[in-house]
Amino acid sequence: MLLRKFLKPSFPARTLLAKSWSGNLIFPKMTNSIEDRIKEQGDVVRKLKADKAAKEVIQEEVAKLKALKLELGPESKPAPVVKVKPAPKPANPEMEAKVKEQGDLVRKLKAEKASKEVIDEAVVKLKALKLELNPPSAPQPQGGKLILKTAKGTRDYQPTQMAVREKVFSKIVETFKRHGAETIDTPVFELKDVLTGKYGEDSKLIYDLADQGGEILALRYDLTVPFARYCAMNKISNIKRYHMAKVYRRDNPSIARGRLREFYQCDFDIAGAYDAMIPDAECVKIVQEILSSVDVGPFVIKVNHRGILDGIFEVCGVKEDMFRTICSSVDKLDKSPWDEVKKEMTDEKGLDEAAADRIGEYVRMSGGDELIEKLLGSKLAESKSAKQGLEDMRLLLRYCSLYGCGEVVSFDLSLARGLDYYTGVIYEAVLCGEAKDDAGEEISVGSVAGGGRYDGLVGMFDPKGRSVPCVGVSIGIERLFSIMEANLAKKNAKSRTVDTQVFVISAQKNLAEERMKVVQELWTGDVRTEHSYKKNPKMLNQLQYCEDNGIPLAVVLGESEIAGGIVKLRDIVTRAEVEVKREEMVEAIRSRLSINPQID
Repeated sequence: MLLRKFLKPSFPARTLLAKSWSGNLIFPKMTNSIEDRIKEQGDVVRKLKADKAAKEVIQEEVAKLKALKLELGPESKPAPVVKVKPAPKPANPEMEAKVKEQGDLVRKLKAEKASKEVIDEAVVKLKALKLELNPPSAPQPQGGKLILKTAKGTRDYQPTQMAVREKVFSKIVETFKRHGAETIDTPVFELKDVLTGKYGEDSKLIYDLADQGGEILALRYDLTVPFARYCAMNKISNIKRYHMAKVYRRDNPSIARGRLREFYQCDFDIAGAYDAMIPDAECVKIVQEILSSVDVGPFVIKVNHRGILDGIFEVCGVKEDMFRTICSSVDKLDKSPWDEVKKEMTDEKGLDEAAADRIGEYVRMSGGDELIEKLLGSKLAESKSAKQGLEDMRLLLRYCSLYGCGEVVSFDLSLARGLDYYTGVIYEAVLCGEAKDDAGEEISVGSVAGGGRYDGLVGMFDPKGRSVPCVGVSIGIERLFSIMEANLAKKNAKSRTVDTQVFVISAQKNLAEERMKVVQELWTGDVRTEHSYKKNPKMLNQLQYCEDNGIPLAVVLGESEIAGGIVKLRDIVTRAEVEVKREEMVEAIRSRLSINPQID
């Protein structure tokens, strides 16, 4: 009884105490894990048995061990691991047939030595079909080193590339502001419902985001739909705005062609009810000004009208509910030959072959005023929408001529612009020259700008359905950059990556603080200035830095200059030097920069 009383712990924790046969106390370690406590209690029981303790003591400790095991319970034991083989994917004969058909087409194009662009497009379609047939399983985490790379369809930009981009962005903003536009910004992601149903067959390219607290979101596909949502939310009926920001598309990327998954768009839009074709013609003029200001070579701006396209489908016998899907096929004529487009219309979309042939006669036409007059006198003019579209097109070409951009505008009936929200004039700029990279390979970038009229889009978001007529244009800046980078590489031209105007040089040691004083004076005078971060840099290294970075002027400091209250201004290119008083230094530098702005 005395031993049992002694074994009862006097503290609240469930610490198991036992006394060995020799009289020594056993203090098991305190633990929180039930498994660890069972192990320790088992050790106590084995120790007591080894020490030949009293039977009563051993039985009591065994009872405690059993109680702990019951507390653990049978459900806590790990279940045996059973490997289950993944179920075979269900067969899809229809999709397998499509993959085989597309594979045959690719082989045929290669055998016929078709153009590289046509073959590439067919290969991309084949890969997409294969992915649809056998979607990849979730990737398993893998050990080893992290592979450093940018995500597919994205890229980094080096300082030289960014210098070119900034100059082009600046030219575009200047153009937009010259036409009286103000800027806005919208979130990079939107509610999924805002974006769906606006892009036709391209809706599959929208990037969906994981559920974040009950809101179904997606990355913006373009800047036009967010702008329409912005106008509806803020009850805006008149605005001329520009917006330059990144958009995201789950497309098949091609870096060389400027087709990325993350890229900039530069948009200009005019919202408001105005007289026909005046705002539309200004959008065409803006495209002409921007493309003329950058080094991308000759271009043409194709124009068409959704009303004319709908009229073509109407007189050719297409059902109205098929207009948009047939329009998306016509939109592929800039990448695929008519035979392929026709096959898609008839085989995949079920259009009558005779109707497709009649459409083919129209969509291969292009021209100017003479084509408009010809079509107004044809069967097409029997369609009300086509006749109104042709009248609008005649007015647009006249206004473009008055704005001085008529020479680069072409009325092209193959232009369709596959997005669902266009309602009137549509246009697209394409490059005419054969751009090649430094390896001599041709660069085909497709359209470099596009847009049109979308009078019904704002009304889709307005609670009362109030529509705001809108027209706008988007500059495909990434595609322009791919051409410009290739041109710079061929010229082997060096771009300045810094805008420094003056570098302060010390001609002797221990003049770091004097340099800092001069730098401060120049910064205060709004002169872009640098100096070395070393206390005692070599004169030659400082001059070399100026040459390497295209810095035009240097302020040279020495002990004699400091004592005389003067500085030497040095022209880095000509190496000519002139002494000026310290208090006149800022004005002297500004004067040299204004007289020779090319050195800035």
